[in-house]
Amino acid sequence: MRSYSPRRGFTLLELLLVLVILAALTYMVVPRFSGRARKAKIAAARTDVLLNIPAALDMYELDNGAFPTTEQGLGALIEPPSTEPLPPGWDGPYVRRPIVPKDPWGKPYLYRSPSPRKGLDYELISAGPDGVELTTDDITNWE
Repeated sequence: MRSYSPRRGFTLLELLLVLVILAALTYMVVPRFSGRARKAKIAAARTDVLLNIPAALDMYELDNGAFPTTEQGLGALIEPPSTEPLPPGWDGPYVRRPIVPKDPWGKPYLYRSPSPRKGLDYELISAGPDGVELTTDDITNWE
């Protein structure tokens, strides 16, 4: 004869309880990390706009006597521009990676030179998280 033995395993109630606990933990933890990721991207863009790219532009200006024009753009930090004014002492690339830098949201940094703002040789802008220029979340080299 067969002896009866109860099945070993989880009941539906136990599985539902585990799912509720996991959902509650996710609800508490995910917002904390997503807020930090946003802050980290803003800090990275601010570092690029205020330190990294300006350092490369300063080296370009030292070698060539002027900053790249708006038309030449930040691509002039990677390879010598082919539009006037041609840089006489180009000794780049002036950035480590051989690509034009993009902001942490994957958009190109906006560059204008000469700047219409008094006291600035150029403008450098990240359109920020919303990707739209001239909004309150922009990261610029003048504010």
